[in-house]
Amino acid sequence: ITIINESILWTPPVPYLLNNDLDINSKGVILRAFDQFRLKSCIDFKPRDSEDYYISVKQLNGYVFFCCGYIGIVEHEFLHALGFYHEQSRYDRDDYVTINFENILEGLHNFRIVGSDESTIHGVPYDYLSVMHYGNNDFTNGNGSTIITKDPKFQNLIGQRVEMSTSDVQELNLLYKCSSSIAFKMYCGFTNGTMCQMNRCSKSGNGWEMVTGVYGGPSSDHTNLPSGNGGYFMYASTESGQKGDSAWLETKRMSPQRKCRVQCLQFYYYNNGSQTDELNIWIREFQDKWDSTGSRYLMGQISGPPTSRWTLHHVPLNATKQFQVEFEVRKGAGNSTGGFSIDDINLSELECPDGTWQINNFERFWNSTHTPALIYSPRQYSSEGYAYRVALYLRQTDFGVYVQLVSGVYDDQLQWPCPQRQFTVQMVDQNPNIQLQMSRQTSLTTDPNLLTSTGVPAWGKPRDVGTQIVDENNETIYVNNLYGRYFASLEDIQSRDYLKGGIYQTHKDTQLNHDIDYSIPIWSATFEKQFLYKTLIITFLVQPTSATFRISLLITVTS
Repeated sequence: ITIINESILWTPPVPYLLNNDLDINSKGVILRAFDQFRLKSCIDFKPRDSEDYYISVKQLNGYVFFCCGYIGIVEHEFLHALGFYHEQSRYDRDDYVTINFENILEGLHNFRIVGSDESTIHGVPYDYLSVMHYGNNDFTNGNGSTIITKDPKFQNLIGQRVEMSTSDVQELNLLYKCSSSIAFKMYCGFTNGTMCQMNRCSKSGNGWEMVTGVYGGPSSDHTNLPSGNGGYFMYASTESGQKGDSAWLETKRMSPQRKCRVQCLQFYYYNNGSQTDELNIWIREFQDKWDSTGSRYLMGQISGPPTSRWTLHHVPLNATKQFQVEFEVRKGAGNSTGGFSIDDINLSELECPDGTWQINNFERFWNSTHTPALIYSPRQYSSEGYAYRVALYLRQTDFGVYVQLVSGVYDDQLQWPCPQRQFTVQMVDQNPNIQLQMSRQTSLTTDPNLLTSTGVPAWGKPRDVGTQIVDENNETIYVNNLYGRYFASLEDIQSRDYLKGGIYQTHKDTQLNHDIDYSIPIWSATFEKQFLYKTLIITFLVQPTSATFRISLLITVTS
């Protein structure tokens, strides 16, 4: 529900000012929220210059109204500034919720209905999952819930602050008459057998084929998992031909729109060929629209042992002029019984994560683990070279996310204690289209002045202040303390496509459980049960806060 007076809407880019009293972590979270607006709408933001009207963010009485490390809270408040009311203020709200006024704190007027004479719902249905909806106990005086949903299954879901919902985005785009977004370039899931204006060719070998399944490989596309009904994906076989034979799949030409000249290519792949086969990712840049040849640059390569599931992959790009992305499958030496498959290609003008942790069979693992238990990601490196791990602290019905610095190969070249680097950990909503995702994320920023209980720098050099351990690769490393917070409940991860996966299988297991990728072994109890093997995906990004703010000055779009 939004205002109807179009004369008071902002003209993007919207000027903002982050006041100096804001803590550094909150500033980083706000800038990440801006990227979600850019990805999903035509709303852009710019640091205030001399504009009379701008959005000012400040700390009041020691309390920052929308920080806490969650971008959904930031989005909620900025949507207010862009012209949104609370969802439960809709003039049709009594058809969907009951407001218990007797349970509301005295003196509050947050639950009033905004009439159709001063608001519009744009024809969008009532959305219990709107980031603008209050929770069931918000502003209670202690006598019970303030909001009761008439559809009981949403009673504990209202009030989410993960991200803008698809309905929120739809209303925002209708309010500002957006016909495109700032940072989104393309999505292709090969739905209904369409090629998304992509071209294919081959050189002395098999070409790319559009298929619904591959013998010995994926039995379904990624888009429609777990049902797998009628979906298509692209497949290039390496079973026949000679070493060096290749198949090419080319996207349409695109032009960078943002001044930062950063793009992120994201797709899912499945390798059931030889470990010597290669999937190469190129960009071809063109000088102008008359240039038919362009210059080609290798941006990424996938090879190695075959996979048993669809695997998420990111490739950072740096195109500065008109370009296209090219996927090349190149046959390696030796025999192959399959090839490479790809599906759900997304391209945006946002930064790629540093790394991805794909935890296969997550439900089975959680159900069969004696909780509480810690599981660790492989060692990651930030773009500057800081080494770190992410840990999930599994409890019976929820889990926390924690970060720790670990010793790495670049430690002697880095600044210590680690100065104000923001760690963002994201649980990926595996909706195939990134514009429709509501990924759950949290951020924390290192404080070089923070000391542990023993008086050493909390973010100090691990070899100097950490504890020596042997990791999952049997390598001796040094690790610092874990820092993090509660992250998600079992109910939370079942509310979106945070878990996505394959086929029901029956298991009886009394062995050490190694089904989870890159985790510590944990003893499993004996059980016999059907599990739908599903995957949880966690991504990581570490940014210098000074660089984050510097980038924000470069990516403004003039009106």
